[in-house]
Amino acid sequence: QVQLVESGGGLVQPGGSLRLSCAASGTIVSINAMNWYRQAPGKRRELVAGITSGGSTNYADSVKGRFTISRDNAKFTVYLQMNSLKPEDTAVYYCNADRLRTWGSLGDYWGQGTQVTVSS
Repeated sequence: QVQLVESGGGLVQPGGSLRLSCAASGTIVSINAMNWYRQAPGKRRELVAGITSGGSTNYADSVKGRFTISRDNAKFTVYLQMNSLKPEDTAVYYCNADRLRTWGSLGDYWGQGTQVTVSS
């Protein structure tokens, strides 16, 4: 059974930093892309950043220059370093594994979400 477990959320002041982690566990063979999404109250879930197995990255315009995504393929773990945080970054952040392959299946998986609150 595959699980994605996020950690690292919390309360931070504007201008501060947080580092989110997401570890995938189970009988995993490979993961194509790993992504971070977020959803603020009353808003749609949006893609924040993504990284392929080869290391190519993409970012939402709103976080470019402030957030950095990275991954450890051997550990099936993805990270999101968030700097210069703003109140508008407040949301529940979700980890997504795109085209995760096990020995018997191929599919997309989501973590349970971790709350990030930016407030003074």
